[in-house]
Amino acid sequence: MLTLVGWLLLFVLCWPLALLALALWPLLWLMSLPFRLVGITFDALFALLKAVLFLPARILGYRNRY
Repeated sequence: MLTLVGWLLLFVLCWPLALLALALWPLLWLMSLPFRLVGITFDALFALLKAVLFLPARILGYRNRY
């Protein structure tokens, strides 16, 4: 929603730039895909590392109190 409001404000202030941004948005989205995949990979890697490090505590029966 904030992106739409920002684009509408840009359209009111400078409509050629807003139309250029609208035309280039799919290209920018495609260029950001590899960075999103890297982020997902690192998130999964850190989740695996956390699971491995906390495995002994889970085996011994530690339970989170909250």
